[in-house]
Amino acid sequence: MSKNEILAAIRRNKPTGAVLPSIPTFPEGKASPVVTFITMVETGGGQVIRASGPGALQAAIENRFPDAKRIASPIPGVKSNVALGAIHSPSELEPVDVAVISGRLGVAENGAIWVTEEDCIHRVLPFITQHLFLLLDEAAIVHNMHQAYEQIQVDASGFGLFIAGPSKTADIEQSLVIGAQGARSLTVVLEPPLTSG
Repeated sequence: MSKNEILAAIRRNKPTGAVLPSIPTFPEGKASPVVTFITMVETGGGQVIRASGPGALQAAIENRFPDAKRIASPIPGVKSNVALGAIHSPSELEPVDVAVISGRLGVAENGAIWVTEEDCIHRVLPFITQHLFLLLDEAAIVHNMHQAYEQIQVDASGFGLFIAGPSKTADIEQSLVIGAQGARSLTVVLEPPLTSG
């Protein structure tokens, strides 16, 4: 039997594809997603600050880390002294004390925040910084990961990930260590949802 005959026989006997199962709707619970989100961020070792108005983000940075010398952020209004557009190698970001970036979506059930490469400019920034601030609109918090994946487009940018809490490990003697291999702290600044009218 020739190669073409074998391939033709395989094509003739190829089974039809199975219909993918529908994903059920999971219960959301009665708790406010914002309240649950705050609880889960704090449980994971992070801190949440609710912004009270313009300038609240900058005030939070200065209050939490008054001695920070190198601040990197693509967010307008943040006093950044690291020119992210001029960075050519990730190693140049090693001395960053505080990174401040925007998150796209928050997940209440685990306190995770979806961040893309467009938000941080350099993929390494949320991990190489000593301290990480994530700015998030309260209206962008969903109940669970199922709802999150319905909203995000994984292939929309070259890189995206969920960040949940500061870096931590419990591998060594079953002892929790925060700030083990990445950002030593995470501060989430929640902006109130925009009101119409």
